[in-house]
Order: sequence, then C-alpha cells, then structure tokens
Amino acid sequence: MSENNVPVLSADAMHERDNPYVLMGKRIFQHRSAQLGMFLLGVLIFCAIFAQQIAPFDPLIQLDNVKRRSTPCIHLFGCPADQPEHIMGIDGNSRDLFSRIIYGSRLSLQIGIATVSFAILLGGLLGAVAGFVGGWLDDVIMRTLDVLMAFPSLLLAIAIVSVLGPGLINALLAIAIVDIPIFARVVRASVLSVKELDYVMASKAQGASDLRVLVTRIMPNALTPLIVQGTLGIASAILSAAALSFLGLGAEFPTPEWGLMLGEERNSVFNAPFLVFLPGMAIMLTVLSFNLIGDGLRDVLDPRLVHGG
Repeated sequence: MSENNVPVLSADAMHERDNPYVLMGKRIFQHRSAQLGMFLLGVLIFCAIFAQQIAPFDPLIQLDNVKRRSTPCIHLFGCPADQPEHIMGIDGNSRDLFSRIIYGSRLSLQIGIATVSFAILLGGLLGAVAGFVGGWLDDVIMRTLDVLMAFPSLLLAIAIVSVLGPGLINALLAIAIVDIPIFARVVRASVLSVKELDYVMASKAQGASDLRVLVTRIMPNALTPLIVQGTLGIASAILSAAALSFLGLGAEFPTPEWGLMLGEERNSVFNAPFLVFLPGMAIMLTVLSFNLIGDGLRDVLDPRLVHGG
C-alpha cells in the first residue's frame, strides 16, 4: 500500500480513539443490560426532578369525597365523569397513590446516594489506611470490620436502629454503617495490589510524601471497583431502607416512602392488592435499574471480562 492510501486521522479522532473515558462511555452505552438500566434510571430521575409537576395531588393530604382503597380509575376506561382521575387508586388514608409513588422516587434517590456516599467516604478512608500502612493497624481495622460483616446486614441494621431509635435519618445511618466494610475491603484490595508497583516506588524515591503517593498514585486505581460497587450499593441501600420502613423503623407516617407504603397496606393484599403491588413494583424496577447499570459497568471496566453484554 502506498503512503498516499494510508488513512490520516484528525487530532479529534486520535484523541477520541486514545481517550479511555470516551471508549468507556461508548462501551457502556452499547451494553444492552446497561441500556435498559439507564432507561429505567432516567425515568426515575425524571419523576424525582419533576415530581411536583407530574403528581396531580399533594402526597400528604387526605382527599375529600373519595372512597378509601378505591381501585385505579381512568375516564377512558369507564371512570365516572364527576370523579377526578386516580390512575393508581386511593390508599387506606384517602391519599392519591400515584402522587405518593411519584414523590417516593425522589426520596429513594436521596436515600441511595446519601447512604452510599457516606459509606464510600468512611469505608474508603479505612480501607486505604489499612492497606497502605499495614501492620497492626491493618489488623485492627480489618478484624473490626470483619466482625460487622459476620452479622446479616438487615439484622445488623435493625439492631443499630433499635439502639438509635426509629426514624429515616437513623435508618440511613444504620444502612451506611453496615455497608462500610464492603467498600473498605474493595479499597484495601486495590491499595495492596498497587502500592508495590514500580511507578509507586519511583514516586517514593523522588521524595513524594506518603499522603501524596496514596492520593495521587494509589487511590485512582481504586476508583473503578468503587464505581461498580457503589452503583450496586445504591440498589442495596434502597432495598434495605424499604425493608426498615416496612418494619416501622425507617420513614414515619405520612412520608411517601415505598417501603412504608407497603407496611401501611400489608393487610390489604387480598382486598386491595394494587396498594401493595404498585409500590413493590416501584422498588423492584428501581433496584433493577441500578443492578443492570452496575453489571454493565463491571463488564466495561473489568479488562478480564468480555466487553459487550
């Protein structure tokens, strides 16, 4: 082939080809499971942002002239013209179920992001210190976290909330404490696998402080597993918060929280099953979206796995 036939890449094309973040973005958007997860999460985020515009009623206000636990009703399918539309029905406290589920999406995102952020911050710090310093400090930190991991996560969260007292804030704190060992182990494993590599030793030889080496050379290698574990952790946090609220240890009446909505109507599963089914579906789809995105990120970011999906 002559030199005139050799394709010449523009600077932008070469940058796009060599930039790992661009390649990662392309792969994640081409991953079929991640595509479905991002679509579901996009719907959730849209509902959370525009909840006030989407919800036709105030989720906390009891409505007048409505029948408690009335079934979903849309004019197009025979709903009386003199009654307002309640497309998901009315709950046992005369509140519009659709409005409560829409506002519940906002609370679920806040729960997942807040708990995982706290767990990553504290767990990542403990894992980094344990892996980098080593010795007796590593043993003390990791054995303490091993004790926490020995308990079933939900039972440990229930025990913590029982000590702190019921309430959404205490429930979020309990869930975050339960998740700390998971993120600490992820960061510690990354630190141990990197801290003896040549470029880390070269930085130390050039006089870089231990803190600088840890922050600039070692910790960036822990970001990939943290991103994957954090995405999956959000799904777990939402599910755990719903379980605690269902048991009466999380969100309190009349907060529009999906687990609390299930707990309030658990005795109506036979005479008004939609009051249990619809909030349960909201929890299931939300957890599914984060799990699908987490699986996609794992496939894209882990070089040992086959990309695609």
